[in-house]
Amino acid sequence: MEILRKKRIPQRNRVAALALAALTATTLVSCGGNEGEADSEGQSIVVQTTDTIPDRVAATEEIIAGFEEETGIQVELVGVAEDQFNQVLTSGAAAGDLPDVIGSIGLTQVRTLGANDLVNTQAVQEVLETLGEETFSERALELNRDGEELLAIPSESWLQLLYYRTDLFEEAGLAAPETYEDILAAAEALDSPEMAGFVGATAPGDAFTQQTIEHVALGNGCEMVNEAGEVIFNSPECIGALDFYGNLIQNYSVSGAQDVDTVRANYFAGEAAMFIWSTFVLDEMAGLRNDALPTCPECADNPAFLAENTGVVPAIVGPDGSDPAQFGQITNWTITASANTEPAKQFVEYMMSDGYVDWLAIAPEGKVPVRAGTAESPTEFADAWQTLPVGVDTKAPLQDFYSDDVLQALQTGVDNLLLWGIPQGQGDLAGAALGELPIAQAVADVANGGADPAAAAEQAAATLQSIQDSLE
Repeated sequence: MEILRKKRIPQRNRVAALALAALTATTLVSCGGNEGEADSEGQSIVVQTTDTIPDRVAATEEIIAGFEEETGIQVELVGVAEDQFNQVLTSGAAAGDLPDVIGSIGLTQVRTLGANDLVNTQAVQEVLETLGEETFSERALELNRDGEELLAIPSESWLQLLYYRTDLFEEAGLAAPETYEDILAAAEALDSPEMAGFVGATAPGDAFTQQTIEHVALGNGCEMVNEAGEVIFNSPECIGALDFYGNLIQNYSVSGAQDVDTVRANYFAGEAAMFIWSTFVLDEMAGLRNDALPTCPECADNPAFLAENTGVVPAIVGPDGSDPAQFGQITNWTITASANTEPAKQFVEYMMSDGYVDWLAIAPEGKVPVRAGTAESPTEFADAWQTLPVGVDTKAPLQDFYSDDVLQALQTGVDNLLLWGIPQGQGDLAGAALGELPIAQAVADVANGGADPAAAAEQAAATLQSIQDSLE
């Protein structure tokens, strides 16, 4: 998940100034020290991660122990909660105390670092050349580039997906719901008093609602900003996406505001034919987590019933879109501008090679590899990922429950991945918009009949413009 900024606080100039002062101080210290001190400093690095869940931290520390044993380089792991990322970045730059490596960061955070010249882009490029550019998803690399410069090494992705009941679709003779037209036709055909044709997020003030509509809208050509960075959420494409989603919710869904938990609960109860959620639901839908078990009538005898009878559509296309697209996130490793460069490079290379499968194993359902393999073994990591156990209370690999088609869709989905604002260099706006959530409010207004799609889009665009102005 991305940073959620709660206030409009212009930070770019302040962080940049602090970063310059910090880097100048670091340079002076380095020049003033003797060679022996530099060599000693080069054998230790600080690695910052935003993945602070205790069991994941413990698993990361085990991987680091392997790196330390292999290289002799000592690593201090520092956890920083995502919502504290900007604050810690600013204070670290001011104190000249930035970490050497930052990991588990999304594309918005990468852009924040890049915009403030806090990335050693030469070191990042050298890591890529060592690992082999051809071994990575081209799209994952593209989203991490600023012009010709690579800001971070993409590590893994999680994706937003449209899930649908294959048994019900087959029985009704329906095509896979890949287009707006197909989705509406299926929702209408399968909707009944006992079964909602579709269920999706509508709660205002919920990032999940924005992520859901972003997934739906991207395929209709709806963007938050254009190539010039101008807010265009009031475009015909965005109005069309809101209109489509409002139609689904008003006519073929359940009543009341829906959030991340209720959307999942409706599908798990067997009371919805389609829903939108991230890949993090995959282990739960297979009955591997006791606090989120499927409760459908068939699930009593077979907890994996829904997993076995669910298909996925990674990318959706609307009538105004030229290509299918989907929302998701890529998490990344980067090397800071003041890093102990060589040890930092070795660490990132290790995490993307010898330590990569163990890293993916921490949460395979949310860590889909964007590096499929090595030059010598092109599918090594992709193949290993399919066998990694998922789940909390019960563990088993995804391939035990999901078809090859589903697993393939997960691994190739990153090729269609888009995010609002990132390709246009407006990562700060995208991050700040997740704090105020004007687009989620637009969805809620359309879903409950409080506003028509055009008016809701216009209001969201006005708020986005105000946020953008505050960041200048």
